[in-house]
Parts: sequence; C-alpha cells; structure tokens
Amino acid sequence: QVQLVESGGGSVQAGGSLRLSCVSSGFTFSNYAMGWYRQAPGKEREFVSGINWNSGKTYYAESVKERFTISRDNAKNSVYLQMNSLKPEDTAVYYCAARYGMGLMYSDYDVWGQGTQVTVSS
Repeated sequence: QVQLVESGGGSVQAGGSLRLSCVSSGFTFSNYAMGWYRQAPGKEREFVSGINWNSGKTYYAESVKERFTISRDNAKNSVYLQMNSLKPEDTAVYYCAARYGMGLMYSDYDVWGQGTQVTVSS
C-alpha cells in the first residue's frame, strides 16, 4: 500500500521553528521526487518546496526562501521540512507529496499524505 505519513505539525509563536517529517511506504522512495505543499483556509494549495531523488536539486517558493529547508534520507524513506522564522502567514495544512521520477518536480504529484496542521500565532 502506497502511503505517506506526515508528522511534526503544531502551534508555535511567530519567529519559532518546526520540523515536519514524512515517512513513505509501499514504493521505492529513491525513485521519486518529493515535495511539500500547503493549503491555508480559503486559499489554493501552494507548492512550497521540492527535492529530487538524490537531494542534488531543491526548489523553494519565494515566500519561504531562506527560512525553510527541505531534505531527504533515502535510507529512512523520509523527507523533511525544517521551518524557521515562522510567520502567521505560514499557517496552513502542510502536505507531503511524491511523484515518480528522479528529477526535480514542480507539479503533478500523485501520491499524497493526509496533511499536518501548522499554526503560527503573532
């Protein structure tokens, strides 16, 4: 069974940090590009960050550059999102996603986690 399970969300004050984790199962993790999306209430889902199969290429949305860091550990079938200097506008449900392919993917992810809530208070 193909599955992604996120963890690490929570509530934090502005300026704080959180580290999201996503563990995969049911597919060959190293064959997949991984990404993090987020969706705030009343807004469209936003592609936040992506990473290719060997961590050689990464992407960050302009809104999170210099604050968020994506990483992966293929031996642990896991991808992470370190979020620093959090702002209230970072409040959203964060989703881990996978797409087959070894390059850096910007869209059309087809395996999704259930999401984890991140709430940043001012």
